[in-house]
Amino acid sequence: MKFTLSWLKDHLETEASLGEIVDALTMIGLEVESLDDKAALKPFVIARVLTASRHPDADKLQVLTVDTGDGKPLQVVCGAPNARAGLIGAFAAPGAYVPGIDVTLSVGKIRGVESHGMMCSERELKMSDEHNGIIDLPVDAPVGTSFAAYAGLDDPVIEINLTPNRPDCTSIYGVARDLAAAGIGTLKSNAVEPVKGAGSPSVSVSLDFGDRAPMCEGFALRTVKGVKNGPSPKWLQQRLMAIGLRPINALVDITNYMTFDRGRPLHVFDADKVKGNLTVRWAREGETILGLNGKEYTLNPEIGVIADADGVESLAGVLGGEHSGCDENTTNVVVESALWDAMTIARTGRNLGIITDARYRFERGVDPEFMVPGLELATHMILDLCGGAPSQTQVVGYKGHTPKSVTFPAAEVKRLTGIDVPVKTSLDILSRLGFQPQGTGDVVDVLVPSWRPDVDGKADLVEEVMRIHGVNRIDPQPLQSHAAVNGKILTTLQIRTRNAKRALASRGMMEAVTWSFISEEQAKLFGGGQPSLKLANPIAADMSDMRPSLLPSLLAAAQRNADRGFNDLALFEVSGTYEGNTPEAQRRVAAGVRRGTAKLDGSGRHWSGNAAPVGVFDAKADALAVLEACGAPVDKLQIETGGPAWYHPGRSGTIKLGPKVILGTFGEFHPKTLETLDVSGALCGFEIYIDAVPEPKQKATRTKPPLTLSDFQTVRRDFAFVVDKAVDAASIVRAALAGDKKLITGVQVFDLFEGPSLGADKKSVAIEVAIQPQERTLNDEDLDALTKRIVESVGKQTGAVLRG
Repeated sequence: MKFTLSWLKDHLETEASLGEIVDALTMIGLEVESLDDKAALKPFVIARVLTASRHPDADKLQVLTVDTGDGKPLQVVCGAPNARAGLIGAFAAPGAYVPGIDVTLSVGKIRGVESHGMMCSERELKMSDEHNGIIDLPVDAPVGTSFAAYAGLDDPVIEINLTPNRPDCTSIYGVARDLAAAGIGTLKSNAVEPVKGAGSPSVSVSLDFGDRAPMCEGFALRTVKGVKNGPSPKWLQQRLMAIGLRPINALVDITNYMTFDRGRPLHVFDADKVKGNLTVRWAREGETILGLNGKEYTLNPEIGVIADADGVESLAGVLGGEHSGCDENTTNVVVESALWDAMTIARTGRNLGIITDARYRFERGVDPEFMVPGLELATHMILDLCGGAPSQTQVVGYKGHTPKSVTFPAAEVKRLTGIDVPVKTSLDILSRLGFQPQGTGDVVDVLVPSWRPDVDGKADLVEEVMRIHGVNRIDPQPLQSHAAVNGKILTTLQIRTRNAKRALASRGMMEAVTWSFISEEQAKLFGGGQPSLKLANPIAADMSDMRPSLLPSLLAAAQRNADRGFNDLALFEVSGTYEGNTPEAQRRVAAGVRRGTAKLDGSGRHWSGNAAPVGVFDAKADALAVLEACGAPVDKLQIETGGPAWYHPGRSGTIKLGPKVILGTFGEFHPKTLETLDVSGALCGFEIYIDAVPEPKQKATRTKPPLTLSDFQTVRRDFAFVVDKAVDAASIVRAALAGDKKLITGVQVFDLFEGPSLGADKKSVAIEVAIQPQERTLNDEDLDALTKRIVESVGKQTGAVLRG
């Protein structure tokens, strides 16, 4: 948002310096992004041409003697056709930078004649596109003084960076209102006198949305007949050019001026080019419009338009049409001022790729109460600059504005900001900003002005008080001391997130950061796709749904790397997934994929033996490493065969803690899943739900427990059990551990055998049991009793029998 200092002072009575204004803008939240104090134009002075003679070696050049006011005439070579003795213009001495041609001048020779500077045209000083001759000033122009000051080009230009929640400051008047509230001057009155029109408009308007929701909340128009549309006045052109706009003609320049001056976008139609009356409606499929920018757009029913009997004349709130645009032949005009639905404007601009100043304001929200006054103010300017006879105003669809009421406990200012602001001061600040406190107590209801759609709650009012009272008044405070040196600062989830990342990185995996959005097809493939998780305005067609899993994006990333020759890689991500549209349905997940031969102990080919493709056990090891890093009781986990549908049914598993708590899944991917994602190669992956890991029962401590070692030697015994094929080995391991939790320190499967000798649907599972005596050496009777308990426990829990 750009504006000049003089333009700001049209609305702000102030004696503050430019520096004070710039500092105040940043302090009240309107951050100054750049300041052009026009110092580059200071070298240009007003000079008089004393003599003009023909160049000896060039027919189109003249040799001028120029008086710059210091009594020392300079010789200048000039090619302008209007250069003559007695002309007064703008002179640039050697060393001056000329912005229009991007050149720093120096003394030089032109066709053998020395030239000490140049006389400038308007284009060379970026005043306009005029370059047919040098600037020709009136005879009373003061020679030797600053040309920039004389021509009004020394007006500083300020650019502020607006946040999306401040539509009120998309107008220069809104910026002045904030500065006045901060004590930088007094806000001038913005009262607009209605224009007395005669008769009804020759073109009327109607709203027709069928059975759909309206996208226009109000529409005001009037016609003005007999206008003369030529170039706008110099002051108006200079202001528009100062903020980067190109003057076109008086009518168009007036609408652009109103957009920046009051934040009220308008549009002017050539009434003689409008067929019949205007209708505000939804576009029809396949309709087209040639915009004022020279581009043709094909429309759809999600776009709002203003149409006449011949078709679409304007894209509502975004861009006018070329057909009904105003030019130098325009004599009768229709001036419109409307209120458009912000979402419709944003969608239209995004779908068609159009960015305009009107769209910028309407999609953020304009002042509904200024719709009609804005039309009246524009009419005043049209009558002043173009003449004409106005009609009465027609207003349709506008139901008036009901101000929001927000309860404001004044004590919230101290609680939320740390600033101790008296109640009277807080209410006075809100009043200066246009709010209306209903009372003077410690808790008051405050009416929100129509130009502040961003204010919804008490915290918003606290923010208004804080920024005007002064953020710089917040006293520095030391950080609160913790009870212990190693006191816990991060939450458990934050700690686990960091530990999971470190654990996976230490296993040779590289961290990836992917989008939280995936396509609808991918979302449904991985258990998502609910309507509540679809984006209202997706940034791309393949980013339409919130992701239910991290795996689709990681698999796609692995394939992109493989397509570029990186076949063996391991990627992980620790981020959020979404099972619903509530905070409780968002989960913290650690996920990873391995491709090709990217195993923990190395990948690729080697003379000592090539690495095998990754498989289910690689994913299992990664998953368990994450759980261990997060503090899960790994020794108490149960692993069940099978997982979600996107895994291979026989090469996947589910990690549980008890019968109900699922901590994660792992495995190789189903061929159909890979085919749907257009992914190929040996792939395995896992997902661990970090937020499902139970909180530790004891306080976290860095102190390690004492090391206790037994004085007795560990005893190992082997067992071979015959069991049904459906029974998993983990069940046998858990049952064996339950034989004696004090003596048995470990159980490991070391053999698996299947054959006809065992019987149909039977298998043999051999385990090694580690027995650690604690109090004395075990004798044969102790070992026999323990063996019996192990066999009984395994048989009771799994139906297994000891193999003979």
